[in-house]
Amino acid sequence: MRIGIDATALPLQRTGVANYVFGLLRGLAAVDRDGGYVIFAKPEHVAEFGIDQSNFEFVPIDLPARGLRLAWEQVGLPKRVREHRLQLLHSPHYTMPLSHPVRSVVTFCDMTFVLYPEVHQLVKRTYFPAMMRWSARHADRLITISESTRDDLVRLWGIDPARVTPVPLAAGAEYQPAAPATIASVCARYSLPPRGYVLYLGVLEPRKNVDQLVAAFGRMTGRFPDLLLAIAGKRGWMYDRIFSQVEALGLADRVRFTGYVPEEDLPGLYGGARLFTYPSRYEGFGLPVLEAMRCGVPVVTTNVSSMPEVAGDAALLVDPDDVAGLADAMMRILESSSLAEDLARRGRLRATSFSWERCATETRQVYQQVLAESNGRSSS
Repeated sequence: MRIGIDATALPLQRTGVANYVFGLLRGLAAVDRDGGYVIFAKPEHVAEFGIDQSNFEFVPIDLPARGLRLAWEQVGLPKRVREHRLQLLHSPHYTMPLSHPVRSVVTFCDMTFVLYPEVHQLVKRTYFPAMMRWSARHADRLITISESTRDDLVRLWGIDPARVTPVPLAAGAEYQPAAPATIASVCARYSLPPRGYVLYLGVLEPRKNVDQLVAAFGRMTGRFPDLLLAIAGKRGWMYDRIFSQVEALGLADRVRFTGYVPEEDLPGLYGGARLFTYPSRYEGFGLPVLEAMRCGVPVVTTNVSSMPEVAGDAALLVDPDDVAGLADAMMRILESSSLAEDLARRGRLRATSFSWERCATETRQVYQQVLAESNGRSSS
């Protein structure tokens, strides 16, 4: 196989799709030393992938402006596919070239651009739904990162379920219960007291429902006068409501915004938390839930989209609109060491069923199926 993977959409600060692509490529490197892979990526990411194998070739693509990537996808990428004599192109970021000279696989990480267009910037809610729909109808095979996203894709656009393969993500081996010294060091870096905070991690944007988390935390402060809420993650868009909520509830001294946290600090940050809460209204997968579980932290998340699929019976699930229910779930964990320990144990066990090697193996099987179908059509 000669497979091309377009990794040019990844931002410098890794979240969401970027974590997926990094995990997938490292998984492919671990499970496949025979197939040939050509990775198109920004120069600053090439070394960061950390893959040095003869069957992996990294092609730096310098795109100094964000808008250039969309143009390059349509014009430059097909040209590179021909030059490298690829058999299949995997586009892991929702869309593919209109002119696709080889077999194609597209990953749909979620359907927020269609389900929640109002929480996206104008350019995204204009461009992505149309291009995603075209890609869904013309790609040889689609991958989704959860059963939930596959169901959305089939329900919204009538895509044949047989063309869609759900391949779950994973949290890497670096996510493990951290040593006390590591926790102390990371907590000091972000001015947080070890075992003295509730943690949220994710981009600050509307569907993450962080303003509801702030409201729920406000209901708890009287019973836990020394507890902090740590909100970790970079500012995305439409996040002003979160800061307004903190001010309106008089929680400025109780809520800490850490900003973006690099991957190397995350196990320690998770490990220092009393619990992890992820109140999102919609997720294609919800990777921080799995990361927290691997780190041995009890989890509260929501009962919608992919979260029950990821959490199983290893977390407390609440309705994303139930502020009182979210507060109650967090207080139950904080007030019961036995419940906290049980959830932490179940979470670690649950997380073992997900791995990047599994993700890579199942993705590679999709590649093989598409190429086998192509060969079958060629010979008939």
